[in-house]
Amino acid sequence: MSRTAAFSALLLGALLAGCGEEASRPAPRDPATLAQGEKLYAQHCAACHGANLEGQRDWRRRLPNGRLPAPPHDGSGHTWHHPERVLFEITKYGLVPPNAPAGYQSDMPAFQGKLSDDDIRAVLAFIESRWSKQVLEVRAEMLRNARRR
Repeated sequence: MSRTAAFSALLLGALLAGCGEEASRPAPRDPATLAQGEKLYAQHCAACHGANLEGQRDWRRRLPNGRLPAPPHDGSGHTWHHPERVLFEITKYGLVPPNAPAGYQSDMPAFQGKLSDDDIRAVLAFIESRWSKQVLEVRAEMLRNARRR
């Protein structure tokens, strides 16, 4: 194999290997990104998840239609239990496999086509910026333990 062909194969492999990771990479935590995330959260998320990330009342109890109310995104909920990739995919595609069982019914819309990947990352960065130091430390440990499995 020529050096050019080998380099091309290596480059193609590197590009393909990163395809799934690019979309879910964390957003920078700079003030401009957090401000954009806060604005987008207010426009697209707060009506269900609460202006202060508090979620809907009785979010663990099913509604008469069988669906669950919107959970909080603050430290009292379970958002921080999920890896960045899962949060990104749920926001972009909605609660569908592989992040929910097949046929799962949810009021969570998919934001693909409404928000760019960078917008989604900014919203997630804003949400994470509101978590306490303790929640961030516990989350980091949970994610480390999950990667070890």
